[in-house]
Amino acid sequence: MPVKKIWPIDHACGHTTQADLSDRAADRRAGYARWLTSRDCSECWRASRGQDSESTAEWLANKRAEEAAEAEKWAEQYRMPPLDGSERAVGWAARCRHQLVSAAYSALVLEGETDEGEWEAIEEGVRLLTRAGWWIDNRDSEPADLPELLEAAGEADRPSENPHF
Repeated sequence: MPVKKIWPIDHACGHTTQADLSDRAADRRAGYARWLTSRDCSECWRASRGQDSESTAEWLANKRAEEAAEAEKWAEQYRMPPLDGSERAVGWAARCRHQLVSAAYSALVLEGETDEGEWEAIEEGVRLLTRAGWWIDNRDSEPADLPELLEAAGEADRPSENPHF
């Protein structure tokens, strides 16, 4: 029997909608549907933004400022080094790093089989990556892939064994 494509969603606002998740891979539909339940339905979301009478640009600027403050607090708490790059890239990358590493901790430690000792080694690898562009490039990666991504980044920094390449 195929995985269902239309999912009933009981939103945080109390409304129920039907979400067509046919554009998502079958193994990702349940997780996305679960995530949707923590959000307001589209109508309530739009209405809440209208009540604040903020333009989209203002709303987005406020959202980015919130995310930047969270990322800064997180970086300080976990002793993350500053990132290298342009001012704009550093701000964006700091948010990306915070989101990816936080999600990876949840996926690997809280929900997975990685123990705290193994996580500390991953965290050390995170601290070594200070190029803002790397975090931006990998912002859409699966959180559970972080250890492999860090390993690949470390290999890219090592000199090649064949000096002609």
